[in-house]
Amino acid sequence: MANRPPENWRTWMAEVARDVEAGILGPECAGVAEMYPESLLRATDSVLEAFEAEVRVLVEPSDEEIFGTVERVVLALNAVDGDVDHGGAGYCTEEREQLCAYIDLTLGEHGVDVVALAARRGIDRAEITDAWRDW
Repeated sequence: MANRPPENWRTWMAEVARDVEAGILGPECAGVAEMYPESLLRATDSVLEAFEAEVRVLVEPSDEEIFGTVERVVLALNAVDGDVDHGGAGYCTEEREQLCAYIDLTLGEHGVDVVALAARRGIDRAEITDAWRDW
């Protein structure tokens, strides 16, 4: 199973903290943990967990069912991204790319041919979240 992006973000923050402590990175990098407050990480994990559960029960789904699942996860991630309780933290380019890749990989791991799915809609596989994504 693909790593959820918050796992990657936690790992990166830990690496930066170690490098600051070791003097490899300057003290100005110590504030990197503010990029990903725990509230943002937990909320993102929760949304992705619900997405995984929804994808697991799809059996020979129609394109509409798959896109409905994608729409729900993207709208939920939009809500996380826009939540002021995260102190202004949200998803930027790198996070967006990781989230989109995670959605794609998770669908693929559960038997969805994402390339064919996208082609039937006349879009590229990288665009399967675009109709709903605010981040």
